[in-house]
Amino acid sequence: MVVKVLKPVTAGRRGMSIVQRFGVLTKIKPNKALTRGAKRQSGRNARGVITVQARGGGAKQRMRQVDLKQSKLGVPATIRSIEYDPKRSSYIALAIFLDGEKTYILAPHDLKVGDRIVYNPNTKVKPGNRLMLKNIPAGIPIHNIELQPGRGGQLVRSAGGAATITSFDKDKALVKMPSGEVRLVPKEAFASVGLLSNPDHSHISFGKAGRRRRMGHRPRVRGKAKNPVDHPHGGGEGGSPIGLKHPKTPTGKPTKGYKTRKKSRSTKHIVKPRGKRRRGR
Repeated sequence: MVVKVLKPVTAGRRGMSIVQRFGVLTKIKPNKALTRGAKRQSGRNARGVITVQARGGGAKQRMRQVDLKQSKLGVPATIRSIEYDPKRSSYIALAIFLDGEKTYILAPHDLKVGDRIVYNPNTKVKPGNRLMLKNIPAGIPIHNIELQPGRGGQLVRSAGGAATITSFDKDKALVKMPSGEVRLVPKEAFASVGLLSNPDHSHISFGKAGRRRRMGHRPRVRGKAKNPVDHPHGGGEGGSPIGLKHPKTPTGKPTKGYKTRKKSRSTKHIVKPRGKRRRGR
């Protein structure tokens, strides 16, 4: 993929860049049986409470049903097309199995139309194939990694992402994530081989606000510009400070430096946390 900087023929085009999608089908309709209408969450959780600010609106999109479990073992599949998915940053591939079943999978960077892939505990290590971690050599880029065998891929699913196996320890594999975090994952867990597609996704410049609005992003208002009923930083006359010792979120929780990552059952499997710096730096 190549990032193309557009000519400044208008004010909105000045500084705008796009990713040239060579070999990616963008003008065709997706497989109807593998798509469904996507409900707009607008930054709300299951209880209807806004947990992500400045979300809403945007163009209508259809959800592609991507197979993250990839549990059809031993049956080869052929890649029919590489397609754009409006709901995720990486591209997806339409795979057709020998028995005629069709499915969408996350497309690795080096996967091409006509390639054959297979899901098997022990098979050839090449982009698109899916096998157990214990059969993948250390240093090979992998994605869509399971945390528990049979649960489906949960880790490394965004554009340009890739993890690597650093070593093996008894029944666990030490996997280094794109964030730098190193965690223990069962050897029997499955993972797909290859660096995920669209690695230049983070290098594009949107250029104008309207392009972000079509993606469902709304303007973000500073907390100190709001009323006290809407934000803890609000109120006061003119450009007054927030009036607090530490900044807070709209719901009153500490922010900007306050660690909010919750402990879960998988926290004990983290060997090295992300963003860990050496002392003296």
